[in-house]
Amino acid sequence: MPRFAANLSMLYPELPFMARFEAAKNDGFEAVEYLFPYAFPAHELAAALKANALQQVLFNAPPGGADPVTCAQAWDAGERGLACLPGREADFQFGVQLALDYAQALHCPRIHVMAGLASIDTDPAQLRTTYVNNLRWAARLAAQQGVEVLIEPINPRDMPRYFLNRQDHAHEIVQEVGAPNLKVQMDLYHCQVVEGDLSRKLRQYLPTGRVTHIQVAGVPERHEPDQGEVNYPYLFALLDELGYTGWVGCEYRPRLGAVTGGTTQGLGWRPHRE
Repeated sequence: MPRFAANLSMLYPELPFMARFEAAKNDGFEAVEYLFPYAFPAHELAAALKANALQQVLFNAPPGGADPVTCAQAWDAGERGLACLPGREADFQFGVQLALDYAQALHCPRIHVMAGLASIDTDPAQLRTTYVNNLRWAARLAAQQGVEVLIEPINPRDMPRYFLNRQDHAHEIVQEVGAPNLKVQMDLYHCQVVEGDLSRKLRQYLPTGRVTHIQVAGVPERHEPDQGEVNYPYLFALLDELGYTGWVGCEYRPRLGAVTGGTTQGLGWRPHRE
């Protein structure tokens, strides 16, 4: 049965962020992921992980910003990544280095680098060239630390104009960059919204070795995996069949919202490991 990591940016919304580590431990999670760590000192996050015997398995590089303060504020300011944006290379490089500093402190083996929002005024070929060059640079730097760089197709309904939307496009980019530590983060929620045919996509891409992190949520409301149109028990069994040993991130919004204990009450979907 897959190993599940709690996404602390979405789960336990009734709790302050730093209290969510203990909540995840109490619910039997052994690993966590979240969007961004930059609003908190790395040593505080590391202490929370250690105190609760949790592994940090993923977080995002800053979606924008040129210094620690603006990196921490970039998401709320509407930035959604820099990797494809011509003219933002210096900011991109600062953010990746900051992410790698946090990865080292948190013993995190992978970071997700967001592509960014494509401007209608920019030549798509220029966006792709910038993306490939930035990813090649980031992968080379991360390899020195033994860290994987991940890219994730995100559906344009939730994030209009996001540069990377499809699995085939992500795998083309990974192959073009040619770095062994550049991988694909396969979010089955986004994949279902854009493409569907999830079992075929898993059978197609997992054997390549280019997928090293999976995320799940119900479709279309992005609640628990047992809510909506996707048959996740079938897909979890398929992950086992295909020999997937990575983590599955629980990146969903609890159906009960910020009700006290709402996340815990909604965990009935989660299979128990034997």
